[in-house]
Amino acid sequence: MNFAPKPSRKHTAHEWLDYLRESSGLGGILAKTEDLVRLKSTLGLALEKLGLEHLNPKIEAGWRSGGQDELFLLVSSASIASRLQQTLPSLINELAKLGLKCSAIKVKIKPAPATWEVKPRTNETLREKPRGFNAVAKKSWEDLLGKLAPDSELRKTVERLLRHKTK
Repeated sequence: MNFAPKPSRKHTAHEWLDYLRESSGLGGILAKTEDLVRLKSTLGLALEKLGLEHLNPKIEAGWRSGGQDELFLLVSSASIASRLQQTLPSLINELAKLGLKCSAIKVKIKPAPATWEVKPRTNETLREKPRGFNAVAKKSWEDLLGKLAPDSELRKTVERLLRHKTK
């Protein structure tokens, strides 16, 4: 029994890349991902030429949603943001030399992740709803009842309330 030869792994990988490029929805995602990878590598080269290559892993880069000529850099701390702000003109020039045209760069600080988490209650007992009035509330309703006219509708309502809400 002869089986068809097993395709090489390289060949299979290329088929998947072709599939991603050709499919309607995934092609755009792949193109944006490749664009962001090129942007990140070009930014890394520009930072290296400026002597700031140590900042490259701490920067998330992307294009501003309005257009492709404004670069958006998201950093984790204010010190990195201020250091980048000081070198923005030089960084724009270096990026232009590397073939990446951008007219402006916006630097924003990434909000810190929450240090707390929501945990479910450990005790399984459910809190019971209070039934009836506590002593202070009952006394207040009884005082009001004493001030109302004997034949009023409000008095009848308060009496009914006290009958049904007593502990």
